[in-house]
Amino acid sequence: MKTRFILYGFMGWCLEVFWTGLGSLIRGDATLHGWTYIWMFPIYGLAILLEPVHERIRDWPVAVRGGVYTVLIFAIEYVTGTALRMILGVCPWDYSASPYSIHGVIRLDFAPFWFIVGLLFEKVHDALVGMNILKKAS
Repeated sequence: MKTRFILYGFMGWCLEVFWTGLGSLIRGDATLHGWTYIWMFPIYGLAILLEPVHERIRDWPVAVRGGVYTVLIFAIEYVTGTALRMILGVCPWDYSASPYSIHGVIRLDFAPFWFIVGLLFEKVHDALVGMNILKKAS
């Protein structure tokens, strides 16, 4: 379980740096400046909580599975962002300027992105299990 948590944390960091770097390119920054926060490592590590969900819904239609992951990822993002704000007095990400923001900690316009990330997670999870790097989640 610890190994999977660490792997998901690192993968999330990499994905976030890529995403923010792509965003900087879109804004005209050819240096592809990307970033993340230390706090994101354990938050991305929480993807381990999706493993048992994946096992239960793997035969469901893709659209439904992606929707389930989107809702779960939003829930994790909302809870962790709100908890960080309560503990630290600030959330490392602040979406409050977005008209699609809920309490500044999630952005509903990110739903398509989280939909795709959830389905990619399935592929990563299955690949790790298939390579015997990880035991299948029960």
